[in-house]
Amino acid sequence: MAAASGSVRLQRCMVSPAGRHSASLIFLHGSGDSGQGLRTWIKQVLNQELTFQHIKIIYPTAPPRPYTPMKGGISNVWFDRFKISNDCPEHLESINVMCQVLTDLIDDEVKSGIKKNRILVGGFSMGGCMAMHLAYRNHQDVAGVFALSSFLNKTSAVYQALQESDVILPELFQCHGTADELVLHSWGEETNSRLKSLGVSTKFLSFPGVYHELSKAELEKLKSWILTKLPGEMERQSE
Repeated sequence: MAAASGSVRLQRCMVSPAGRHSASLIFLHGSGDSGQGLRTWIKQVLNQELTFQHIKIIYPTAPPRPYTPMKGGISNVWFDRFKISNDCPEHLESINVMCQVLTDLIDDEVKSGIKKNRILVGGFSMGGCMAMHLAYRNHQDVAGVFALSSFLNKTSAVYQALQESDVILPELFQCHGTADELVLHSWGEETNSRLKSLGVSTKFLSFPGVYHELSKAELEKLKSWILTKLPGEMERQSE
């Protein structure tokens, strides 16, 4: 199920910065969720909204499409998978279509005056995988990438793209629960190791006893990392 670029405009919910907008964060949800659903989930885990003084947060919603792991049922997913496994081919056609759709989202921020090196992309589960494809194959000049409970397939097009790259790549911040039974912790570790071997500066944080879910400790670490990648005006002047 392909869609031409430009024909899909993603629904999105946004959290405006408290002060002057000087950076943007695109946060992609997991399969079957929505931008509003992810925003609400984060708020429940943190007991408060995730907000920043200078960073706008964009939570887009994946358009509904047939999803093979659900026997072809319609779901809000960024792309299709043949199965939830790291040992099968990627459904590259659907991934490539969504890379183009999400590029439009990045372009919107650039047109509004935000530089590419002041934009972060990341997500939870499938959203993290989508963010890695988006950044490492198409936008190697963003400020950084984060992936929570995510993985890349063993023969991922991301690895192939990085073998041909000779630029300084955005840093990857990865988190994974050791008790995750849907996306195994070892799949996340293997993804991190492969990317590191291909020249990506990576961080990998393990969270004992955490399943396929967001945790408060993880989100607090993520928030700190975001601020190191997208510092506010005062912090940038004092560097």
